[in-house]
Amino acid sequence: MELDVLAPAAGPWYADGLKFTCTQCGNCCTGGPGFVWISQMEIVRLGEFLQISPEEVVEKYCRKVAGKFSLIENRNPATGLYDCVFLKEIPAQGDGSAVVHTRRVCPVYPVRPLQCRTWPFWEMNLSSRKIWDHSSGRCPGMNRGKSYGRRQMEELRDATDWPAAVPTSGDGK
Repeated sequence: MELDVLAPAAGPWYADGLKFTCTQCGNCCTGGPGFVWISQMEIVRLGEFLQISPEEVVEKYCRKVAGKFSLIENRNPATGLYDCVFLKEIPAQGDGSAVVHTRRVCPVYPVRPLQCRTWPFWEMNLSSRKIWDHSSGRCPGMNRGKSYGRRQMEELRDATDWPAAVPTSGDGK
């Protein structure tokens, strides 16, 4: 009797790893209207960080959608896009000898929600090389910087609370 030998599964398209380092461009914090989901625990953490009560966090920064909380988005009159309530622009500063671009930053970055912490390793982005490449067209940190292995990316993709090691900017923020 002869048995067919099955080839091992090749694994997902990203099995050899991907690169990402946040450039603080703010592109992931703006776009079409959507949702930035925030858990009750994250509301508490945000309140502690801002030194306000969880109730004040909800009142000032959240909206309720289908029984869950999402951060508020504000329509940016200059771009027509919807910015996260926390997205702030830092004016360009330089000595005049070089072009310096405005930075868009998150003043609550240390306590940002899980959804923000796990970008770009979302299930949608990892579903195909084509979608990853499309997303990288708006995110200059994708395909550059720190390398992430398959296991790391899948842990971020599947996280239900703040992961121990998150994708961050190169300066530790």
